[in-house]
Order: sequence, then structure tokens, then C-alpha cells
Amino acid sequence: MTELATMEFHPQPQAGEARPWAFPAPERGTLGNGLTLLRCHRPGQQVVAVEVLLDAPLEAEPKGLDGIATIMARAFSEGTDKHSAEEFAAELERCGATLDAHADHPGVRLSLEVPVSRLPKALGLLADALRAPAFDDGEIERLVRNRLDEIPHETANPARRAAKELSRQLFPADSRMSRPRQGTEETVTAIDSAAVRAFYEKHVRPATATAVVVGDLTDVDLDALLGDTLGAWTGSQAQARPVPSVTADDTGRVIIVDRPGAVQTQLLIGRVGADRHDRVWPAQVLGTYCLGGTLTSRLDRVLREEKGYTYGVRAFGQVLRSAPDGTGISMLAISGSVDTPNTGPALDDLWKVLRTLAAEGLTDAERDVAVQNLVGVAPLKYETAGAVAGTLADQVEQHLPDDFQATLYKQLAATGTVEATAAAVNAFPVDRLVTVLVGDAAQIEEPVRALGVGEVSVVTAE
Repeated sequence: MTELATMEFHPQPQAGEARPWAFPAPERGTLGNGLTLLRCHRPGQQVVAVEVLLDAPLEAEPKGLDGIATIMARAFSEGTDKHSAEEFAAELERCGATLDAHADHPGVRLSLEVPVSRLPKALGLLADALRAPAFDDGEIERLVRNRLDEIPHETANPARRAAKELSRQLFPADSRMSRPRQGTEETVTAIDSAAVRAFYEKHVRPATATAVVVGDLTDVDLDALLGDTLGAWTGSQAQARPVPSVTADDTGRVIIVDRPGAVQTQLLIGRVGADRHDRVWPAQVLGTYCLGGTLTSRLDRVLREEKGYTYGVRAFGQVLRSAPDGTGISMLAISGSVDTPNTGPALDDLWKVLRTLAAEGLTDAERDVAVQNLVGVAPLKYETAGAVAGTLADQVEQHLPDDFQATLYKQLAATGTVEATAAAVNAFPVDRLVTVLVGDAAQIEEPVRALGVGEVSVVTAE
């Protein structure tokens, strides 16, 4: 008879003691040319992230040239006084670097990532792009054509079309926020290299710009390196632009963007709120997460798990533009898509979730899960230099103190269920929501009207 072999079980590994963590604190300074600098040493991060913020907001775009900030941002990597567009791209590739740029309401942002061993060369290229961009006629014409090619695709995308309509509905026509961030076919067609250079010369200068550098800087003489690169960039000493106030109309109403034959309806329900300077922001973040921040949130639990209307619905708050005096503005929204026949029932159940939230409030369990998801995983979220640099740049862009993110996590952990409930209810009042539905009006208009959630109007999709 064969003797059975015995198994030797090794002790199960146990979790180590949790180490305290806080969002990294940057060191702030100013270069000789007026460029504000935030540096953050992150041991072990061999890929350095650099963010440069330029005070060239969309509201500064000349009348009739919406989209020129986007074209300028894209043109920064299309050649300098030293390199053609092809040569510049090749030099970046030799560094193993990536350089991206985009324009939004607060301004233009350039993002560089590069191995620390190639940082000197990459910073030199970035400095050249900022100091002496070529803005070659042919390259600008190509960028304009590319942008014009993108517009029909964006119009055909239901989510992008819903966002465009919501902005148009919320903000007055003379506000830049009411119009597409990257311009329309009419305005982009009017952009040429002379206009791009004029916009650059008027708004791009080191004195109103900020650079954020994050990574392992152990063997890097950053002061000397910056002095030879970004520090050599010159310009006037003009002050940063003031931030004008913005009005919005979030009177409860429904707008259907008609897409005959659509098998799904894209929902985007929103209004405006305060920016991150408001003391309610932490509670609002927590309450909004409980409402629609993850697969276990209330909206998903009802509309996805119980009713099967959708693959997912999300609630979120997004800062559009911030100001140090607290007059900034954010978008509070709920987004998702449902099948066309169930548009009315889904919208009805969504409103029921909001009314139930107001009547019964959140549970302690919901609050605890949200805190764990938002605060407990933060160290993983910020493992890369790029994530840290991006958040520091957001803080600069939104006129927030350097310790804002670290303080926010403490505030989230200390926020109670009652506070989170009140903030979520105030963020999404059922009578102050603008609802945009992109779908087949012939099928969804009458069921939506029957809900009585606001005046219903139908517009034609472009």
C-alpha cells in the first residue's frame, strides 16, 4: 500500500504595517526670467514629467478665431528656429521623450515625459518650442486641415454632441464657454500662421507661465539645467490676465438632439457649481462619488444592475475655470447611454434615485466605501511622476495652494454621511438640471414629456 505524501503548508504572508502617506509637497521658486517653478523629487521615478502652463485661455482667443489656442498648442511640436517639424520629432524620439499639448478654458498646457538620463536634451527641445516656435505656413495649414477633419467625427459622436449642446444651453452665446473648445468649421477655417503668431506673441511669456518638474532628481543639477533651457526663454513682464465672471442658466429643462434611427440615447444631465475653493467641495466629491462614481454607486445599482438599461452611468464634477476669489465655475453632471425604447423609463428611474437621495440620504456603508476608494487607493494613483505633475499643474491652473490635494484627502476622510448627503442633494437638485438627450426624437419625445421633468424642446443634429 502506497503511503500518501503529506503536504507542507508555508505560512501565509501577512500584510505589513501601513505607512503614512500624503500627496507630495513641491518646492516652489522663480527663475530669473519670471517663470514660476514647482519641483518635486520622487526617488525611483526614472521617467521625469514636466508640465508647462501658459496663460493663454480660450476666452483670450480673438473674435471669430475660436480654436486658435488649440492650433497654437499643436504647433509647438512642429518645428523651431533650430529644427524643422521632422527634425524636431526625430530629436524627441532620440530622447525617448513624448511631448503633448492641449488648450482648454484656463490656458494652454504642454506635457513632457522623458527618462531622467535624457532630461537635458529634452528640456532644451521644450525650451526651443516655447522660445522660438516656427509656425511655418505649411504646418499651420496642415494642422488646420486636420482639425477640420476632426469636426465631423466629433459631431457624429453622441457623447461629444451632448457635451456641445449642454455648454450651448448653460452659457450665454457671447460667453466662450458656450462654444466648442477647439472651434467650429467656420472659425478654424479662418486661422492662419500670422494669426497664430500674433496670439503667441500676445499671450505666451515666461513671466505668466509655470513649469512643474517631477521625478528622481538625485543626480540632476536642476537649477543649472533650467537656467540653460527654460531659463533662457525671454519675454515681457506683463501680468496674468484677470478672470472675468461667468453667468449660467440651469433652469430645469430637456433638450432632445434628434438623431433619427438611433438605437441608443445618450444622456447628459448637468448644471453649474462652485469651484474647488468652495468649502463644500470635499463633501460634494464624496457625495457625488456615492451617487455615480463607480460600479457600486446608486445610479449604476438601479439603472445597470436592477433594470439593465445601460452599461453604466456616472456622476462627476469637473472644474471648467477657477479663480482665486472663488468666482470660478464647475460642471456637475450625470452621463451615460440607454437603449432607445427604455429612454423614458430610465430617465424616470434616474429621477427617482435623486428624489430618494434627498428623502432618505446616503448610508454609512456607502460613505465608507467611497472614502476607501477615494482616499485608500491614492498612493497607487500617484505612483508615477506624470500623475503627480498633472495634479500639481491642475492646482496651479486653478489657483489652489500647493498643499490642496494633501488637505483634500484629510477632509474626505473626515467628512460624515450627513455632510456628503447634503452636498450631493444640493449638487443635483431635481428642478435645476438641464437634460440633454441625443437620440431618436420620434421614439423618445412623448415618453420624456410624460415624465414632467421640465420643458421639452427638440433640436436637429448637425
